[in-house]
Amino acid sequence: MAADRKPEFFKGAQLRVAIIGCGYVGLPLALRFAEAGHRVTGFDTDPKKVQMLSAGKSYIEHIQQTKIQQYVNSRHFGATTDFSRLEEADAILICVPTPLNECREPDLSYVEETAKSIQPHLQKGQLVVLESTTYPGTTEELVLPILEKSGLRCLIASGPENENVPGDFFLAFSPEREDPGNKQYGLAQIPKVVGGVNPPSCRAAQALYAQVVAKVIPVSSTRAAEMAKLLENIFRCVNIALVNELKLLCMRMGVDIWEVIDAAASKPFGFMPFYPGPGLGGHCIPVDPFYLSWKAREYDFSTRFIELAGEINTSMPYHVVDSVGEALNRQRKSLKGSKLLALGVAYKKDVDDLRESPTLKIMEILGKRGAEFDYNDPYFPQLHKMRHYDYSHMKSVPLSPENLAKYDAVIIATDHSSYDYAAIVDGSKLVVDTRNATRRVIRNRDRIFLS
Repeated sequence: MAADRKPEFFKGAQLRVAIIGCGYVGLPLALRFAEAGHRVTGFDTDPKKVQMLSAGKSYIEHIQQTKIQQYVNSRHFGATTDFSRLEEADAILICVPTPLNECREPDLSYVEETAKSIQPHLQKGQLVVLESTTYPGTTEELVLPILEKSGLRCLIASGPENENVPGDFFLAFSPEREDPGNKQYGLAQIPKVVGGVNPPSCRAAQALYAQVVAKVIPVSSTRAAEMAKLLENIFRCVNIALVNELKLLCMRMGVDIWEVIDAAASKPFGFMPFYPGPGLGGHCIPVDPFYLSWKAREYDFSTRFIELAGEINTSMPYHVVDSVGEALNRQRKSLKGSKLLALGVAYKKDVDDLRESPTLKIMEILGKRGAEFDYNDPYFPQLHKMRHYDYSHMKSVPLSPENLAKYDAVIIATDHSSYDYAAIVDGSKLVVDTRNATRRVIRNRDRIFLS
């Protein structure tokens, strides 16, 4: 590697790009760089994923297998578990999970272990970018010190007179903005925010990402970029909490919250519609508010507004279970001992993504309250062991009138487009609809309980 490499180097063709973490964020990013003509290596600790990728196979529903095969065959993409091969890379992009622990505090163990895996193989002139969502300060306070244990320096000297002097390597933060299943906005169309620990690092990251996205938005620091990502998702979290709370009020008042939202959305300015549901899911929105509120305590600051939104959203699975109990009670049945079917375990419609799915929490609460439950999801023929749940013994139950009739209630938790909601209502004794998926169903309305 060139010791005197300039940021402009990353504008070049056929760069060697390493992507650490070949999941919902890392794999699409790897394929996008391969599509742009660069030579990409995906790094993952899961040998099964590496084997599948090396064979040109996909394990993510919305990522086409033919696309992986194309870049594997052209040698623009490969995968490995051998982290010593990081020495071959020009740029190293970190796309690993940043979950919460059991106490709902940030778990940065994946980021920390990844930085430690990079450190012995770090080369002069390399660009390292953290993409994992985290609290402001992570790149500078956690990743930078670990990488500099290699003996290389990113920050040569402090002071404004040295801020434009490149160090031995470049370090930046650029938050992922992947939205699984979004057919309108793909990775190439979504602007990329980048912030460096110094101006040369920012320019290097800007040059790299400008080759694969339509627009790059540079900001003054890694902290600003980290905070921007949190703001995006906290904005959604707070607004979803608002409509979830209004839904509870509207139910008591006998008002249709979905009708209210649609009416308000007719205003051409000053309003953006958000919709209630059984709880938050996905890898960002349920997690990010807690990252910021945890970090804020370091500054003796209480993020009361954000914490309240988090409390409302995390309470929604409990509300759904209470609604199931109420609906059964109207039919003179108890929740304990009832047989229930959950429709949809994915965290949102039409994706094969279970991360932080509220359905998993609903199933856990139902089990603790003595109910028996099964599930159906066309994207998950069988469940697997997860960080907080183990439903690996469960398989998706086929949807048929005979099967539906066996259950005391059917819970619509995820509104997949493939479901025939009229047939589901016709075949079920009782339907608890958490998504307003049955709004166009005319027959048997008396069987539907909106939650």
